[in-house]
Amino acid sequence: MDLAFLHPLYEHPGPWASVYVDTSRHTEDTPHERQLTAQAMARQLAEQGADEATCRAVQSAIEDLRHSSDPHGRALFARAGEVVLDPPLVRPPQGGDWAEWAPLPRVTPLLELAGEDPLCIVAYVDRKGADFELRSALGREDAGSVAGRQWPVHRTGSADWSERHFQLRVENTWEHNAAEIADALAVCQEETRADLLILVGDDRERRSVHERLPKRLHDRVVEAPHGTGSRLLDDDVERARAEHVTRQAEAELARFRAARAPDDEGRTGAVEGVPALIEAAREHRIDELLIRLDGPDAHREVWIGEDPDQVAVRRTELQVLGEQHSWPARADDALIRSAVATDANALSVSAQEEPVGGLGALLRWK
Repeated sequence: MDLAFLHPLYEHPGPWASVYVDTSRHTEDTPHERQLTAQAMARQLAEQGADEATCRAVQSAIEDLRHSSDPHGRALFARAGEVVLDPPLVRPPQGGDWAEWAPLPRVTPLLELAGEDPLCIVAYVDRKGADFELRSALGREDAGSVAGRQWPVHRTGSADWSERHFQLRVENTWEHNAAEIADALAVCQEETRADLLILVGDDRERRSVHERLPKRLHDRVVEAPHGTGSRLLDDDVERARAEHVTRQAEAELARFRAARAPDDEGRTGAVEGVPALIEAAREHRIDELLIRLDGPDAHREVWIGEDPDQVAVRRTELQVLGEQHSWPARADDALIRSAVATDANALSVSAQEEPVGGLGALLRWK
């Protein structure tokens, strides 16, 4: 997950209100229910010590969702009477609505609720061209089309010379159209930064387009077994997107496992455990955080200062480093703050035993 969108959360000191709201239910009572949710979240924050202005800002922001059609939910991060960031979620928050008041924004749940949302281009391919559709967890939209040569596109059953010549022209038309579609699809992917390309159509047309795509896109392509003219069902798209996320996470875990072995200079490319991660964060060496959300180290208490690289296992360590002000924080959120400041990425993994304790990182070496 690219963490760049979180930068506004670390431009000002805390404490912060972090609120996750489920908007997946839509009934005639929804406006009234959202108003009750707004009041409940503001009350929870007040009970945890949040200032009145921030409670009001959160309540107002949730009330503004009374008529929202968000299909899953919304996260809200507020401080000093202002909602600073309110990203939509790609799945409802587990356990329903909740709010927390803490020194750092509670952003780790976003790795699952907002981050794992591969953008897809679904290409409906036939012999004459293709229609492109952009899909994400938040909906769909038209992404253009391409029209190839329209004639001739069908074979005949005759075997005389003239008909064989005609069939050769048909082959040339198919090859031309497949190349046109592949070129247009590559441009569409580059413009949209889509993570996944799903080709829908007859076997031959799908393969022809797949083969003509640039090699850099081959590992992003999925072929859907649907005939010409069919529309891919939402369940099919969700399955392809989920499988893509799983493949990506498994590939990163494999890279993490391999990087734990020392290189020729005795340096390892990966670490796990809170003390090693804090040392890497202070030295700006984290390239990608791997977080298992149910891991015991994720909610382990560490100490933070005002700057992102001021993080330590013990408060006395910060005092030795010259930091006069410090606060306790969750290890996962403190490490994500450091990752954002150094343009690192983060990934939610579901492996049962790795990383040890639930927190690990791939490292960068200068």
